[in-house]
Amino acid sequence: MTTLPWQHSHWTHLHSYIQQQRIPQALLITGGKGVGKMELAKQFAGALLCEQPNADSHACGHCHSCLLLKAQTHPDFMLLQPDEGKTTIAIDQIRSLITKLNLKPQFERYRVVILNPADKLNNASANAFLKCLEEPNERTVIVLISERQSKLPATIRSRCQKLAIAMPDKTTVLSWLKTQSVKDDTAVLLGLAQGAPLLALSYAKDGTLARRNECFKQWLEVAKRQTHPILIAEQWLKLPETPLLFWLTSWVVDLIKCAYQNHADSLYNPDLHTQLQSLTQSISLTGLYRLYDLLLLSRARLETPINKQSLFEEILIQWSELNRSR
Repeated sequence: MTTLPWQHSHWTHLHSYIQQQRIPQALLITGGKGVGKMELAKQFAGALLCEQPNADSHACGHCHSCLLLKAQTHPDFMLLQPDEGKTTIAIDQIRSLITKLNLKPQFERYRVVILNPADKLNNASANAFLKCLEEPNERTVIVLISERQSKLPATIRSRCQKLAIAMPDKTTVLSWLKTQSVKDDTAVLLGLAQGAPLLALSYAKDGTLARRNECFKQWLEVAKRQTHPILIAEQWLKLPETPLLFWLTSWVVDLIKCAYQNHADSLYNPDLHTQLQSLTQSISLTGLYRLYDLLLLSRARLETPINKQSLFEEILIQWSELNRSR
């Protein structure tokens, strides 16, 4: 597995652990969504399990351990994440892990456990998991991955070495995206992904830009009173809420920027600059700020059992009212 361009310094850090034979018993890798935390964790796991690692500690890719890992059948590698349809890592999963860790590793190298995302441990499973950290097992390395490390109990964080992956610079990411055969506008994709390279790449592969464009068209139709907000709210229920709310928020932020005559390059959606600029001619800034506040509140409400259709209806009705004079 090749190190991602923005992770060379992180790999150097992990390589030094291996070279100095100071492998941490618990490593917490943090960073935003789409920066490659899991990719780095898997690289580290591969290096620890490999029978013939390279001089830079990367796994060789062809020994017996590497082939088992590639086939997802390595007995000394465990990936722990919420079960399908669940939102948390349950205590039964941790109990099963503890039982397995009480046995010796089957190979002569290390045994690696990855928890992703570690912040999905609930109170009971987090308390049980502490046993793994307080009483480390033979040749066992636990790698925790988290976007929101503040949600992890301090008792867990304090027992881990930490490695933070910052959002890489735009130039590096755009250059990398061009090597990935991305056909869409890379700058626009990166804006939608809020600078996260792997998220931008996944957007390129799953047609996210086309979906955003369709939603923006519907957003304009509501503004022009060509369709009813409730009808659009029903259609938006089929879409993932988190990216949709980000698109809505980014359009409002861009409208505010356009009202202050900001250049297209400063927008989240530079490709929509002309249409956004036109909208600002008849919308009050006060109304835009109120809508922005509602969008921030709506993003927080997603964490609660709210009626999502009502949430989108409220946003779209307020947006329609904001454009009443059009």
